Amino acid sequence: MDWVAEFYSTTGGWWGRAEAEITERDHRRLRLLHEHAGERPLRVLELGSGYGTTAAVMARAGHAVTAVEVSDRVEFAGRFTRDVEPGALTVVRADFYEVDLPRDFDVVCYWNGFGVGCDADQRRLLTRIAGEWLRPGGTALIDVFNPFVWARWDGDEEHRLPDPAAGYDHELRERIRFDPVTCTAIDTWWPVADPERAISQVLRCYSPADLALLLTGTGLALAKIHVGEHAFAPAARPGPRDLLHDHHEYLAVCRSS
Repeated sequence: MDWVAEFYSTTGGWWGRAEAEITERDHRRLRLLHEHAGERPLRVLELGSGYGTTAAVMARAGHAVTAVEVSDRVEFAGRFTRDVEPGALTVVRADFYEVDLPRDFDVVCYWNGFGVGCDADQRRLLTRIAGEWLRPGGTALIDVFNPFVWARWDGDEEHRLPDPAAGYDHELRERIRFDPVTCTAIDTWWPVADPERAISQVLRCYSPADLALLLTGTGLALAKIHVGEHAFAPAARPGPRDLLHDHHEYLAVCRSS
């Protein structure tokens, strides 16, 4: 996983000026937190917190948040702490496979990032969440990449033109490939003026059934899947058809034993 810090630092440099802003996506994540973990003040750990926007929204809502981010994107987080109560938001620059944190969190969140690395890496992280960080009976909210949509995007290319007024200073291209054997998406970006600087993120995708198998023995169990605006039991029949077409990720709601 040596590519992780470089990829997110580089892309954060490309479009962080535009995208390091609190948006409706951050407020939606807060609503999901409240729906699945309750609205009382919670101790929350956010893994892969990026620019820190969601962590700030959760802290402003009265939760005590620890945010962990390995890339340069963490440097944007300071701008979102102005309206946060002292001590409500702690930002840690670290690799969450290595960081040492106490086991006192009610909720662990991992938005839009699970699947970096191989199955063994995911299981190691899930075991850390359940065994080292979550209090017994705690909740993990994990965005999982949906293989059905990523497979449909195989071969897609996009051309992002610069828009300095909106904060996008670079002309970039993107290409998506999907490996049907390993169920992995390879998302590659490069500057149009310098295609030799291409960088890729490699994302393992899991169907809900495969995720349930991955969770076995980690100390976490899949309680619900949240697709779009609706939550379903993992054994719901028929399953949510939206997974086939509309959502490139779904939220896995897991409970610790």
